[in-house]
Amino acid sequence: MRDALARGLSTVATQDFTIRPIESKADRKKFVDLPFRLYADDPNWVPPLKGEALGLITPEKNGWFSHAKAQLFLAERRGTVVGRVSAHIDTLALEMPSDQGFGPGCGQFGLLEAEDGAVAAALIKTAEDWLREQGMNRVLGPISMSVWEEPGLLIQGYDHPPTIMMGHAKPEYRGWIEGAGYHPVKQLLTYELDIRKEFPPLVQRIIKSGEKNPRIVVREVNKKKFDEEAAIILAILNDAWSDNWGFVPLTPPEIKDVGVKLKPIVFNDLIRIAELDGKPVAFMITLPDLNEAITPFKGNLFPFNVFKLLWWLRKPKVTTMRVPLMGVVKELQASRMASQLAFMMIEYIRRTSVANYGSTRSEIGWILDDNQGMRSIATTINCEINKVYQVYEKAL
Repeated sequence: MRDALARGLSTVATQDFTIRPIESKADRKKFVDLPFRLYADDPNWVPPLKGEALGLITPEKNGWFSHAKAQLFLAERRGTVVGRVSAHIDTLALEMPSDQGFGPGCGQFGLLEAEDGAVAAALIKTAEDWLREQGMNRVLGPISMSVWEEPGLLIQGYDHPPTIMMGHAKPEYRGWIEGAGYHPVKQLLTYELDIRKEFPPLVQRIIKSGEKNPRIVVREVNKKKFDEEAAIILAILNDAWSDNWGFVPLTPPEIKDVGVKLKPIVFNDLIRIAELDGKPVAFMITLPDLNEAITPFKGNLFPFNVFKLLWWLRKPKVTTMRVPLMGVVKELQASRMASQLAFMMIEYIRRTSVANYGSTRSEIGWILDDNQGMRSIATTINCEINKVYQVYEKAL
């Protein structure tokens, strides 16, 4: 089997199905189409836009491939696709310290979908064999495909749809992965917040104190200066997150791709940058939950859904806002100022979300389970955990 996988062209037969590496655009389409069948009866699965899903796995369309490589596999039974998986290696992740999650010899698997446990087990083993042939001695997963995209397997919160850029999965996947010898290494948490309610009195006093401090300015971004504002946020992000588990720096090709993808749902009043003595030191990005708009599209923008989406983007009215990223520079992270800036940004965007977009709830995260600072902030403003994503590890 290893020799076959190393050649990258052979088909592996097991039981009543076969597993093979994908070889063409038609295969990539089959790879993307599979979840539409497997989740057809799941009311909480959000069909992704097929163009974006294809872009994720197409090297020419995803800047992540500028420092990574991947092999995708399909499982087929009597001509029908019944499973899929990716095996991938990020060269930047290999350079990170091992105690931060990745490190030398660490590959990943992701994008796992399977019709049954036998198919899942065989797919996982196939991904492991490919990684082993590439010289890897450890694997993390599921990570699809970058830690900045959809890391982790959903293990809590199956009863409501995910927000934009978050994953969904069948409950049985957990047992299948753990049955393949994987053990939990990190949990990623998302928190739900009723943004119609004012924050507790203590938080309000902290915010008012910050507003009286002439050293602090919390401003909206200027979308007309998109590249300049993005550079400011990226500098804070790379500093603030650099010691976090799973951190891999974003590269210029990735930043360009993310900018193209997210720019249509970037609104000035939903992204804030905090300045201290005129220096940017913190940021908060909030996005209207695009999933609410695209769910009825069933993965297709054309011929008419593109116009519906463009109309929605003019001035979204949306129930849920998602906060995918926040950051405060490391030099302030152990200070009271960090919490104060966070509370101020959250409060300003809370007011805006309710008043300008008709929103009633927010989802904050993901947040690492050992990020006590952010978890404390979430608890203080009465957030509750609504989803848990598990990252697993296994020695090869």
